[in-house]
Amino acid sequence: MKQGAPSATAGWVAAMRGLAPLLPREARLCDDPYGARFGGELAVRLRRAASRRPALAPLFSIAVGPVRRTMLWMQLRTRALDEIVLDFARASGRQLLLLGAGYDARAWRFSRELEGCRVFEVDHPATQARKRRLLERMGAPPAPVSFVPFDFEAMPLVELPARLASLGHDPGARTLTLWEGVTPYLTARAVGATLGAVRALSAPGSLLAFTYVDRELLERPRGAEAAIRRLVARVGEPYRFGLAPAEVAGFLSERSFRLVKDESHRALAGRLLPPSFTRDLRAARDESRHVALARIL
Repeated sequence: MKQGAPSATAGWVAAMRGLAPLLPREARLCDDPYGARFGGELAVRLRRAASRRPALAPLFSIAVGPVRRTMLWMQLRTRALDEIVLDFARASGRQLLLLGAGYDARAWRFSRELEGCRVFEVDHPATQARKRRLLERMGAPPAPVSFVPFDFEAMPLVELPARLASLGHDPGARTLTLWEGVTPYLTARAVGATLGAVRALSAPGSLLAFTYVDRELLERPRGAEAAIRRLVARVGEPYRFGLAPAEVAGFLSERSFRLVKDESHRALAGRLLPPSFTRDLRAARDESRHVALARIL
């Protein structure tokens, strides 16, 4: 990230979530009414236009292929993690920790389901400040969120437990930690240190839900993937870290986690979308992006 600036990629991701009304109805797996505002004025206008002319809105996403694919990726990823959060809440989970929260709006989207659950959002100070400012401007309702500004690359992670404890975080309570859309932008050292911090912050049996990209995507990007990699590098957020799917279970086991499930976007599309959309996604190497769930031993 550029020093002192909010994350550009977090804004793009939020915009893609917020533009769900541009997709055909059967592909709208979730909706984030806050996302477009975090993405900027163009995203706000597109969402507004889709709401006013719902019959014409899907034509835009069909015409603009790369945008359509990215919106579908975000629908799949968001829905998969939403399911994990809601399952945790239904199982009486009482502590949700978001690392690198970006413009995640689950505390507001699921305010009823998360009633009684403490939410802690840890993120880069500049991104978090913009998020809080925009939420206030939008008139977002109160949510049980404690904000922790933290730079994972520049600040020692040994400081994080004390920062969280000062806000009421209980390391002895069963916790769900979300780590969405973060690992590709970190160094291997930062990824390892963060996993160690999550283990120290959470009681045995706690859960970690995270996303990652296949290392091959970083080493041999092709076509649209190469263009995406160049774009994120240009805004100061280059891809740095990936995992080979076959190695994920062992990688986690070495750090006292047990892999519970690991779904590629292709697998998620097969489970959640009609076949016509899975064909569209196959062209975009969706096997390379994954959503995983692990349990702390």
